[in-house]
Amino acid sequence: MDLTPTADQEAFRLECRRWLQENLPWEYGRGLPPLFDDLGEEVAYLRKWQADLAEARFVGVSWPEEYGGRGAGPLHHYIVQEELARARAPELVGRIGVNLIGPTILVHGTDEQKQRWLPSILPAQQLICQLFSEPDAGSDLASLSTQAVPAGGGWRLSGQKVWTSYAQFADWGLCLARSHPVEPEHRGITAFMVDMHAPGVDIRPLRQITDESDFNEVFLNDVFVAYDQVIGEPGNGWRVSQSTLGVERGTNPRQLVIHLQLLDELFRLATETGRNQDPVIRQALAQAFIEVRLFQLQNWRVLSRLAHGLDHGPESATAKLFWSEMSQRLHETAMEVLGPAAPLWRDDSQNPGEGRWQRSWLYYRAATIFAGTSEIQRNIIGERILGLPREPR
Repeated sequence: MDLTPTADQEAFRLECRRWLQENLPWEYGRGLPPLFDDLGEEVAYLRKWQADLAEARFVGVSWPEEYGGRGAGPLHHYIVQEELARARAPELVGRIGVNLIGPTILVHGTDEQKQRWLPSILPAQQLICQLFSEPDAGSDLASLSTQAVPAGGGWRLSGQKVWTSYAQFADWGLCLARSHPVEPEHRGITAFMVDMHAPGVDIRPLRQITDESDFNEVFLNDVFVAYDQVIGEPGNGWRVSQSTLGVERGTNPRQLVIHLQLLDELFRLATETGRNQDPVIRQALAQAFIEVRLFQLQNWRVLSRLAHGLDHGPESATAKLFWSEMSQRLHETAMEVLGPAAPLWRDDSQNPGEGRWQRSWLYYRAATIFAGTSEIQRNIIGERILGLPREPR
């Protein structure tokens, strides 16, 4: 792993930083995005922000130029994420399309499919969701039960998906469904691009403990999907899904941006409240700094593999396991720093951060579940890295 930046990388970092300094809607490095009571208003605001970033070509910089990127390497993409964190810029509302579905289509899609979907993803003209998890198939994704039945000119999908971020605002969703029921679990799955506005798609927002509803359950009731909406070969959906999950678990730019920003805000909060004078709190803050830095270096390690033409490898499970549990420890430290204000909510004037910390603490209770539970990641590490025998099923 080489952490020495090239002259081109340094110049690119400076270009990105200058653009953010000139275009960020609030004070660079200190301000915070506005809080919204209505999720639809927040999504509209963030779509405009992503469109501005994309126009400056700072979204999906590793994508080919013909689809709105710069044709740069994965390290350039990561530089943008670090600069977004430094500027305290908002995250991309189309992050699932930019970071997960788009790269999957680049690998497995046909030229026609790339032309059809990719150009609209970076500027957030269309939002893409991920229809993978089901009520009885989350981390054990191969046991999914959504059915795809051949129909004239395509397939008809029926089943239920859950924990689908921003499905109510999405235009398309990458869906895994069982198309070959007599095949073994991993071999009978196909990946489909589903029109989220098609007849038979029923989206029901889920109210979360954060009092928000960005997660949804999605019911597919005999939804027609044409042949040209199959990503990869029929029956090869498991391989397609591993491209998506490898990116999500291996290098997670969204979580890096969030945690670098959280760490900066945590140190600021500790200073303002005087809690940094407590030796126990100081130790916890030091531990948080070390762990976020380790997370950053883990991402760089995976990026070094990608830069040398290698895939993410099973080591991506160690990154997912580390950051998901690290984030919960960081938020426990934040609650300690807040002290008596920790139980307060957004509408309390005595609450530092206007409830952002409490919302984040609640949200990251699920960090050890989403994108693959910690138990699943330990299984992957044991079987694929340490070579331990698989537990018989």
